[in-house]
Amino acid sequence: MCVKNMDDQKKKVALVALDYINYKDIVGVGTGSTVNFFIEKLKLLKGKIDSAVASSLETEKRLKAIGLNVIPLNEVDKIPIYIDGADEVNKYKQLIKGGGGALTREKIIAEASENFICIADETKMVDVLGRFPLPIEVIPMARSFVSRKIVAMKGFPVWRRDFVTDNGNNIIDVSNLEISEPIKLEQELNAIPGVVTNGLFANRPADKVILGYHKDEVKIF
Repeated sequence: MCVKNMDDQKKKVALVALDYINYKDIVGVGTGSTVNFFIEKLKLLKGKIDSAVASSLETEKRLKAIGLNVIPLNEVDKIPIYIDGADEVNKYKQLIKGGGGALTREKIIAEASENFICIADETKMVDVLGRFPLPIEVIPMARSFVSRKIVAMKGFPVWRRDFVTDNGNNIIDVSNLEISEPIKLEQELNAIPGVVTNGLFANRPADKVILGYHKDEVKIF
């Protein structure tokens, strides 16, 4: 699929997502290329939404650039709706996220949200999660230790060099993991000392997925 068609699909699902935002909502906003289109569409609701909670410094910068009020999660009692993209999604609305490196803050906001809506283009839909390398955020001093643990699980870890998360940590991207049981694997990886969190969103999947297809078709499940 050409980049233009993918971008058109992302713009379409970003626009559809606006329909789920209510007057005076506090909106959680994710990170990534699809979300960037959503942020642009949020200008249409300026003055109607209360504030936004950003999942990354980059998203915070983009939200402020369109004049939206951005507040810390610590100042919010609840987030009615969270909009974010995904690197992969399955039919159970379980996701792989973290290609942009914001997985920890994204997972926190997803857990804090009453309604989590995932927006993506059709290429992100898969039967089994794992084709996209699974990002894992790790404490820097534990990077090698965690990598050895992952090798023992038959995974292939690759350190994302020259990248530091907003939390000051490293990212390991892992391929070749068997993800037939996403909830179980998410818990097992998080139990490794030194792991901050991993990019499986299975314990807390999306509540709704909006997928863009060719010819402006949108599927919601």
